[in-house]
Amino acid sequence: MRRLLVFVSVVVAVDTLFFTALTPLLPHFADKYDLSKAGAGVFISTYAAGALIGAIPAGLATTRLGPKRTVLAGLALMTAASLGFALAGNVWALGASRLFQGIGSSFSWAGGLAWVIAAAPRERRGALLGTAMGAAVFGALLGPVLGALAGIVGTRPAFLGVTVAGAILVGWAAATPGIAPERQTLRAGLLAVRERSLLAGLWLIMLPALLFGVLIVLVPLQLNGQGWGTIAIGALFVVTTAVETVLNPLLGRLTDRQGLMRPVRAALVGSIVVSIALAWARQPALIALLVVASGIAYGSFYTPGMALISHGAEAAGLAQGLAFGLMNACWGVGALIGPAAGGALAGAAGDTIPYLILAGLCLATWAATRVGYAEPVGDLP
Repeated sequence: MRRLLVFVSVVVAVDTLFFTALTPLLPHFADKYDLSKAGAGVFISTYAAGALIGAIPAGLATTRLGPKRTVLAGLALMTAASLGFALAGNVWALGASRLFQGIGSSFSWAGGLAWVIAAAPRERRGALLGTAMGAAVFGALLGPVLGALAGIVGTRPAFLGVTVAGAILVGWAAATPGIAPERQTLRAGLLAVRERSLLAGLWLIMLPALLFGVLIVLVPLQLNGQGWGTIAIGALFVVTTAVETVLNPLLGRLTDRQGLMRPVRAALVGSIVVSIALAWARQPALIALLVVASGIAYGSFYTPGMALISHGAEAAGLAQGLAFGLMNACWGVGALIGPAAGGALAGAAGDTIPYLILAGLCLATWAATRVGYAEPVGDLP
């Protein structure tokens, strides 16, 4: 179990590394290709579009091919797409490479998490999912470092080096013993989605994707406009994701012991406060402080959300692979809409409006938890 958890943790860490590597590079590409805020939002959301496209096929692959083959397919596609990103010569090729990186990520995440859950004792799922999520956040921490490095040595050599790392991971996956697929038809799986806890968990994955999606477009462009360079922006997001890396395993153990809703409600209150503050923050130092705070507030949804999805899938008789495929779809929707809509709204009406809309979504979600809609059912912890 421990070796499998280490392997899956490395896989999701590499996936998130590719996703966040673009954050400190965004001002560079926006200047190079003359992208507006809306254009920059569309560009950065191509990864999420790929994750959305690949989500359901990835979930189905786990039920037919098994988690191991699904992870292998995802790693192979992600590695090939990373090579394409290294060799791309225009914004369209860069966007297409990120699209296929996102598709590969859907397969890696759905297969990897289903693999862990199949081998995990029920009472330890929160801790194990928290560990995997902590590893994913650690990858997100390294992403800005990779982006800052690419800003110094060039995009091509930086991403060629990461392509080699991806190829090594493919070999590691091939050498790891697999498990039998948990077979289920798509129709049977979709009928199970009505389970309340599962729906609540899916929303708790989509919400932070929206929150971070807006943040990673508006903050780099705003700070760059006030004189911050690629390295400084990258360092800020490194600090933010370092906080998340420590937070998620702790959240996993907390949800195993004290239930899921307490950390969710605290995260919602924190997200409302941070989003409202970001709406009017103009000083670089204050923005930087709020970005770190957002890592705590926005980042506290993922582990409870994943635990709700796993428990809700079990209660509804839904295959774990399909459940995590749906999770990828919800994350993809949020990470697609957040940057694109946030960038468009900011370009038309200023940065204040997107942040206030996010605060409103968090407030509505908090109200739903108070009336019991999102509470787990049965004997879930």
